[in-house]
Amino acid sequence: METRILQPTEENISLCASVLKAGGLVAFPTETVYALGAVATDAAAVKKVFEVKERPLDRPLIVAVADKSDISKVVKSVPKKAQTLIDKFMPGALTLLFDRADCIPDAVTAGSDSVAVRIPDNKIAIRLMKLAGAPVVVPSANTSNGPSPTRASHVLDDLDGRIRYVLDGGESEIGIESTVVDVRVNPPLILRGGGVPAADIEKAIGKVAFKREDAKSSDYAPRAEVLFSAYYDGMPLSVCAKYDELAAKGRAVVVLCLNRNRAAYGNRNTYAVGEDYAEYAHSLFACLRRADAENFDTIIAEGVRPDGIGASLINRLVKISRGQII
Repeated sequence: METRILQPTEENISLCASVLKAGGLVAFPTETVYALGAVATDAAAVKKVFEVKERPLDRPLIVAVADKSDISKVVKSVPKKAQTLIDKFMPGALTLLFDRADCIPDAVTAGSDSVAVRIPDNKIAIRLMKLAGAPVVVPSANTSNGPSPTRASHVLDDLDGRIRYVLDGGESEIGIESTVVDVRVNPPLILRGGGVPAADIEKAIGKVAFKREDAKSSDYAPRAEVLFSAYYDGMPLSVCAKYDELAAKGRAVVVLCLNRNRAAYGNRNTYAVGEDYAEYAHSLFACLRRADAENFDTIIAEGVRPDGIGASLINRLVKISRGQII
């Protein structure tokens, strides 16, 4: 099968919607990362997503809908705090976990009684779902566990020959996945940090709880080994020391650093990730893929403060590094 990257014209979006309605898969942009879509109510199509991604069947998928009014079609009820979050953050980088409606098959939820739902803040994604006339599963459009795709070319790198079309919407605006909140419990439980900071969620609905993260998870990891530094004054000094130690052993090392810290690394290999934490999040996965393409075997990522999206960045860096902190 030839995989084609398509510009998001009305004709091409309609073409991709017809593929979805026929039980096929297409990749498309969202504001977080590129998604691999299939009609969520079509169990056979959903199973293809697992095959294409090489994803374990016990890992449920997020379901996207095109409008707030569509949420009630895929869930049994919407708690009051959930409605507050919907009103404030949707469309956007927030996913909420509800009791699932009967129309959502076991293939989506890995047999559980819950379903995760979001509304992407992306005109291409919304138009595609409206033309398909159905909710759509939206896992990242890559092979399982690797860095998520934030460009159409990243999707092609991983899924070339496995799907027919990729709608090209340019670079993903946010660059890391959505925040996931279980709104069935009190206090609501943040299962995954992401594009909506936890502090903003607490400001909207009050106290939340946090799921303990598995530092040994291989989610989002590139082929290169990743280390990241705890954040503190003088952090670049410890990063330089670790870089030099590894380079002396023959390792090919690159540092991910904020633009303002670049000079601290002298002539060492660096990728400048941007001016602030939002730009760091935006460029993180692209930098991981670039490091693999340029044959670095070790990546040292600067740590950040847990401010705003910085907390979500820490979440990703812990997972990507499998908890290897310097």
